[in-house]
Amino acid sequence: MLLLGCIKEVSDYELAISLPNGLSGFVPVTQISDAYSKLLTQQVAQGELLEELNSLPDMFSPGTLVRCIVTSNEKSDGGSRSVKLSIDPKKVNKGLSSTALAAGMLLSGSVLSVEDHGYLIDIGVAGTHAFLPHQKAKNYIKALKKGPDLKIGQNLNCLIVEVKNEGRVVCLSVDRSEVAASIATEQQNWTLSNLLPGLVVKARVKKVAEHGMKLTFLSYFTGIVDFMHMDPEKSMSYSPDQVVRACVLSVHPTSRAVRLTLRPPFLHAGGTPRQLPGQRMGAVLEEATVKAFYKQFGAIFGLDDGTLAFARLKHLSKTRKSFKPGAFKEGCKHKCRIIDYSLMDEMCIVSLKHQIIEARFLQYQDIHTGDVVQGKVLSLKPIGMQVKVANGIRGLVPSLHLSDVILKQPEKKYNIGDEVKCRVLECNPGGKKLILTLKRSLIQSKLPVLSSYEDAKPGLITHGFVVCAREFGCIVKFYNDVKGLVPKNELASEPISCPDKVFYEGQVLKVMVLKCEPQQERLLLSFRLSSKPGPEDKWKCTPKEKQEVKYQIGEIVDVKILKKKDNGLEVSILEGENNVVAWIPTLHLSDFVATSKLLWHCLQEGDVLPRVMYLSDKGEHIILSRKSAVISAVQEEQVVRSFSEIQPGMLLTGYVRNVMPFGVFVEFPFGVTGLAPKVSMSDKFVTDTKDHFVVGQTVIAKVMSIDEEKQRVLLNLKVSECSSGDSAAESFALLNQYFKELNEISDLLRRGEPSICELVPGKKVHLVVQDVREDGSALFTCSSVTGSTITATRYHLGDKTIAPGEKRKAFVLHVDALTSEVYVSLREELLKQRP
Repeated sequence: MLLLGCIKEVSDYELAISLPNGLSGFVPVTQISDAYSKLLTQQVAQGELLEELNSLPDMFSPGTLVRCIVTSNEKSDGGSRSVKLSIDPKKVNKGLSSTALAAGMLLSGSVLSVEDHGYLIDIGVAGTHAFLPHQKAKNYIKALKKGPDLKIGQNLNCLIVEVKNEGRVVCLSVDRSEVAASIATEQQNWTLSNLLPGLVVKARVKKVAEHGMKLTFLSYFTGIVDFMHMDPEKSMSYSPDQVVRACVLSVHPTSRAVRLTLRPPFLHAGGTPRQLPGQRMGAVLEEATVKAFYKQFGAIFGLDDGTLAFARLKHLSKTRKSFKPGAFKEGCKHKCRIIDYSLMDEMCIVSLKHQIIEARFLQYQDIHTGDVVQGKVLSLKPIGMQVKVANGIRGLVPSLHLSDVILKQPEKKYNIGDEVKCRVLECNPGGKKLILTLKRSLIQSKLPVLSSYEDAKPGLITHGFVVCAREFGCIVKFYNDVKGLVPKNELASEPISCPDKVFYEGQVLKVMVLKCEPQQERLLLSFRLSSKPGPEDKWKCTPKEKQEVKYQIGEIVDVKILKKKDNGLEVSILEGENNVVAWIPTLHLSDFVATSKLLWHCLQEGDVLPRVMYLSDKGEHIILSRKSAVISAVQEEQVVRSFSEIQPGMLLTGYVRNVMPFGVFVEFPFGVTGLAPKVSMSDKFVTDTKDHFVVGQTVIAKVMSIDEEKQRVLLNLKVSECSSGDSAAESFALLNQYFKELNEISDLLRRGEPSICELVPGKKVHLVVQDVREDGSALFTCSSVTGSTITATRYHLGDKTIAPGEKRKAFVLHVDALTSEVYVSLREELLKQRP
């Protein structure tokens, strides 16, 4: 089918074409002309850019009328149709022959080559050479403003000026005034087999009907004008035998049905249809007035600015059943939204559907960088995931952004059709380019969105993702392709010798802007967000006077608790008469973090703690440790006293000083520190470092490498790498120490009244039912223990029905001394286990 279309959008790979009656199609880059396709093939074969090959945006402009032929009309899975078109003259003019060519004819052509005196034009007629002199193209080139010459593949509206040698040679003109004045006549011998859209003719009205009218033209041709293509200002004044000027819109190949338009911009060949102001697209109009209703097609509305709009039947109501024709009588008013604009009909396309009026996004222009959007997975490809955000809006999630970590098999996590929550990294409405991220850290971030260099003010803290980690530091990228450098000295508070081993591509981190030069697009960043002191520096223990007593690291002392504070114990060293004040951080009370908190809870002011080790003296603050593993390592000389003693392969006992997204800093006695990067933290895959280690945790680390020049140590914390050989003995020794400390806690809790420690796991006790909750669980009281919450879940009540006040025998499952919570079971199979 041959159609007259208007270029709506131009991209590097296709032309979006507006077609009559609100339809649209697209011309692929391979359907421009034979000469252009040959250049494309040549460029692909050579693998380098050809000077004579111009991009589509260099040759085509929105608003230009072109003749098209439909090459395919495919229906997608979603029910929408995809109309593929061609503007290749060989296909559009296939009905013409060299003998049919006559002066005054207007037809499509494409630039074949540039010659000394003009251009060879491909008009798609076999055996005919068409030539366009420079003089006849001069004014056209000047008005087009696309360069000094026409380009190979450029589509032209050509007027035949002269025919020579029975049509074997024709001379052409593309001068706008000559083309605009052209009109098809009987003398040009047009037939139904070669009639072309875009021809302007004189026609006579034959019949006027409700939905349009029938015209005759070129003596024996008959054509139809539908209601959308009558001149809006004269639509009610047409009468039979009236002579009008018309333009051919389409020609059907089999029925030979011809459709025409009487709209003014088309009545001069090469005219330009009126375009919609950009700000009107997507606008919601509270009151649009019905001008006419056509029960088989839809309704025409008058908008607030006097222009007309059309709503297809399916856009007048939510469903066919809910549609009420009576609501669309002339003069009725409705709320609607402009969803498109048909250049060929010079008419807005509107919808009355509530879900479209309320829709957040209708076009790419509605989406902004940093927006959080919902989408549906369309496909998974090596480059990433294609996501449907809304009708006609699709985005790409690059493979780097499918998760907080790199996914080797994304198909195991995502399925076609899944709903996903994304954040917009980049949106380019002109190129219909939408880049999204599925990284949860970026989606959930409450920090400012950095989308331009102008927004990067010194001191700004935001989230970014690593795109490169090298010897010099890390390149971090933000939104809209804004990127900056984190130099090596700003990577962490501790020196990092090999950034590529600590940081990985795609890693999301908080960064602070240090300096920005917007004009040069240069950005200097830091991972060191502040100079806040570490946990061990937060306490303040100021002795009455400067302490003169000096201790050696590793020296064992007894201490008395002076004061309990939120993060540790202030103690007095029981040696001599000096009453030296020191500090035991809570996390140094035990090798086990949970036990440390329990001990702090149980200890009281005045208690004496034996065998505490002097760890360090930071200025006026003496820090002590009660970690058994650390004390043993020092006493057995399994420590390094300085950096020079460290050798790769050593196993050292230390404690976690800081947990960062990229790894764990470990401190050892005598002040030596090292870094275990994320890849060397665990035998399991590490997503979040905080899930594996906590500050204060005692660890055994293996030295991987050292940098003597920069005094840096890289460690390995994998359990499989950090065993001395007899792992069973090590495990039992650790377990023995844990139970030993639990017994110590039990003794502390037993002081005074009967305590919760009387209830040990496995013990059978007699309880009284206190209450039965709505969720089926029950609360109990015990005469031997007060101040505890004793609970049995619904499952552990078994099939027994209980009521408040009843006495029951129960089996102790778990005791949490820190929260004073006890969990018990009344199930028979547990109560029968022991005598």
